[in-house]
Amino acid sequence: MLPLYIDPGTGSMLLSLFIGIATAAIFGLRALFIKLQFILSGGKTDKNAAFNNIPYVIFSDHKRYWNVFKPICDEFEKRAVDLVYYTCSPDDPALTAEYKHLTAEYIGEGNKAFAKLNMLSADILMATTPNLDVYQWKRSKNVKWYVHIPHTVDDLAGYRMFGLDYYDAVLTSGTNQNDLIRKIESLRPAITAKELVTVGSLPLDNLKVKYDANDRICNDKPVILLGPSWGKSAILSKYGEKFLTALQKTGYKIIVRPHPQTIVSEKDILEPLTQKFPDFEWNYDNDNFAVLNRADLLITDFSGIIFDYSCVFDKPLIYADTDFDTLPYDADWLSEPIWAFRVLPELGIQLKEADFNHIGDVIENALKSKNLQEGRQKVRNECWANQGNSAAAVVDYLMEKEKTL
Repeated sequence: MLPLYIDPGTGSMLLSLFIGIATAAIFGLRALFIKLQFILSGGKTDKNAAFNNIPYVIFSDHKRYWNVFKPICDEFEKRAVDLVYYTCSPDDPALTAEYKHLTAEYIGEGNKAFAKLNMLSADILMATTPNLDVYQWKRSKNVKWYVHIPHTVDDLAGYRMFGLDYYDAVLTSGTNQNDLIRKIESLRPAITAKELVTVGSLPLDNLKVKYDANDRICNDKPVILLGPSWGKSAILSKYGEKFLTALQKTGYKIIVRPHPQTIVSEKDILEPLTQKFPDFEWNYDNDNFAVLNRADLLITDFSGIIFDYSCVFDKPLIYADTDFDTLPYDADWLSEPIWAFRVLPELGIQLKEADFNHIGDVIENALKSKNLQEGRQKVRNECWANQGNSAAAVVDYLMEKEKTL
């Protein structure tokens, strides 16, 4: 007899189906319990009490988003307002943070976490995680309002397709994100228009506080940081060894900071490169501040690190010509280039594959350029509103919204 085989795609679909059926069954039993309780109590049952309704919930799918959520937690604590924090990382800093009004809980990873979220009862749930109601993470019937807060000032069209369609609101960092969301909505008339509130960028605010509190680093020899994105259009996937060999020949101090998703999904690419180039510094810090502060120049592709580096550290960059493949992303619906690619020439110098042989000259020109500072200020104004006050703006919005729910 042939062994039974289920391919990964089918297995994932069956698991999602099982979770959906189990969730529906549990909600059905809970609803029946409430009805019985209502009858037996003479009509005095509080439905919210039966479902343990929570006013405010934050969901973090990884500890790296603590730089987004910590200022919000701080603001809730300052106002003495209770907040629940669910995380998929067992070592999330929230779990050991000393707050009186924060209840933090590790809820597991993947489908285990989504199973809990799919049965959640709350007024407002806020997350950086896209693709709500697209894959395993479903909207709970007993969560009244879903709020997305971006972890970057970059285009949200860089999310996987339908990434924001089923959120109720998005708290944007600047006008660049508002315009993009409305454009996508106009192309998908079946979805409901989201509430958009421009609050600013929590990560950039946090980064700027650190930047102001630390000394500037003056290196004897230029330090070059390679900070690529991930996927088949990114530097390491597309150029790999060829590009790193060209960097090695420059003689500069080279730091490579792979995208976190590369570490998870592209080990077959990453591991051979780390072995081939042991003289490079391979950086995996959860917090990118120290490495950005050390670097004199950034080389990247379409990673959101572009805007951390340009907006806060105000230093030059080189961006590789990677022919970004929009197919898996919301950007594929657009007829024009996304905002991030339109503003790149204002922030740095483009590097084409033909330039690899003289990349040292390109780096030297970028380090000496005085023409990009004005462009960085223009981009900063577009993508980073309400500078220094975003956390208060977020909590103001959440508390006002909760009143209406």
